[in-house]
Amino acid sequence: MSDFPFLSVLTVAPLVGAVVVAFLPRSRPTLAKQVALGWSLLVLALSVVMWVTFQVGGDRFQFRESYPWIPNWGVNFTFAADGIALVMLMLIAVLVPLVILASWHDAEASKRSVPVYFALLLVLECTMIGVFAAADVFLFYVFFEVMLVPMYFLIGSYGGHQRQYAAVKFFLYSLVGGLFMLAAVIGLWVVGGKTFDWVALSQVDISTGAERWLFLGFFVAFAIKAPFFPFHTWLPDAGGAAPAGAAALLVGVLDKVGTFGILRYCLPLFPDAAQWFAPWALALAVIGIIYAALLAVGQNDLKRLVSYTSIAHFGFIGVGIFAFTTQAGTGAVLYMVNHGLATGLLFLVVGMLIARRGSALVSDFGGAGKLVPVLAGVLFFAGLASLALPGTAPFVSEFLVLIGTFTVNKPVAVIATLGIILAAAYVLWMVQRTTQGTLNPALTEIDGMKRDLNLREKVVVAPLIALIVVLGFYPKPVTDVINPAIQATMQDVGRTDPAPSVDTVQEASR
Repeated sequence: MSDFPFLSVLTVAPLVGAVVVAFLPRSRPTLAKQVALGWSLLVLALSVVMWVTFQVGGDRFQFRESYPWIPNWGVNFTFAADGIALVMLMLIAVLVPLVILASWHDAEASKRSVPVYFALLLVLECTMIGVFAAADVFLFYVFFEVMLVPMYFLIGSYGGHQRQYAAVKFFLYSLVGGLFMLAAVIGLWVVGGKTFDWVALSQVDISTGAERWLFLGFFVAFAIKAPFFPFHTWLPDAGGAAPAGAAALLVGVLDKVGTFGILRYCLPLFPDAAQWFAPWALALAVIGIIYAALLAVGQNDLKRLVSYTSIAHFGFIGVGIFAFTTQAGTGAVLYMVNHGLATGLLFLVVGMLIARRGSALVSDFGGAGKLVPVLAGVLFFAGLASLALPGTAPFVSEFLVLIGTFTVNKPVAVIATLGIILAAAYVLWMVQRTTQGTLNPALTEIDGMKRDLNLREKVVVAPLIALIVVLGFYPKPVTDVINPAIQATMQDVGRTDPAPSVDTVQEASR
């Protein structure tokens, strides 16, 4: 089964499904939804088989495939997955069916084509899988740019207030980042012997000056995509305007392309430049943690609030990456997965709450838990997971990042820890003002607020809650997959974990 072309099939399958769904008649919206859901479940099933087939402790890159594309340029359709890519592919496979199910009525609410909406979700899944599976730099760049298109239309055509402004801003920011990357990709091709193959490029010796410029080109593109401070301003607008399901994929998966790109391309291909730029990257990450958390505290729009929390969380991921320790690096990748689960759940639940109230403003709620107690309870759980409460999956990843960073850079770890305190403030403030306290009399006059979670919505949130709890207590199946890839990445950078002090060794031996 290891010879089966998992990655190419996983990439193409959603695209085929999108074509099928797009050509279904608009008069049969339910059929379009069912076909899209079934297709995404097929991708999930195949992803589970790939996960089971992956050999922990085997080759660094597995499921490798390569097909000629543009031979004169040295471009191939090359796919391969290490442990970092594999966990992200599984995250995509889990989230997309749940987003489709959660978005069952979103397209109808916008009064636009239902088949096109769900076809766009499948196209987005195709591009997300492709960008994480690509092992050719040019192929990665193509997927990196193309995935802007379906998200642009999801925001611009099916979004809420100021959707056109948010869609254009998202597209322009990402396009500018893509131009930086394109220049770096061309430069890498020139100095790398006119090849785009990742394995071949990782063996190339690049001069110090060229390496720093190439690193900067890739890093700026990834920092905009993540986003890191100060390239973050597009995310609150895009997250606030996008439909809840699209926002969950935007923050839960698309933005991870930035941090994944740093781990896959910036660190192994430009190791010396990565270490040279590391203090600046850490500074941006720490500023992002505190700055975004402070802005989140002051938000009155629920979706913008969740978007700002994500910027703060990406700061933790950045700290874990540039700490250059195995523990922090593993925590950063695990954070990418756990953040996708927790924030994906939070966005979906917030979307359910907004759909009932008809407003995203925190001030328009108050005491909603008295009317929709189950929905309020899930919102509270998602908020606690977002602030990394012990017993939830994000706590494990955040703890690994902080303790791994503390061994090499105590000031950064201490400052980053302040973000945890601020996270408690903005999450508890959000929950208290929306679902707790005195019931807002206006809510009793809204029919939507008299409906608690239905069966479909329970099916959406239940798997995410289960994964967050299970990985909060037993993350080993995921960390076992991530660890070898992170260790290999640290070796590429030329960094090793700090040896324990003499006092620590003596204490441990007692």
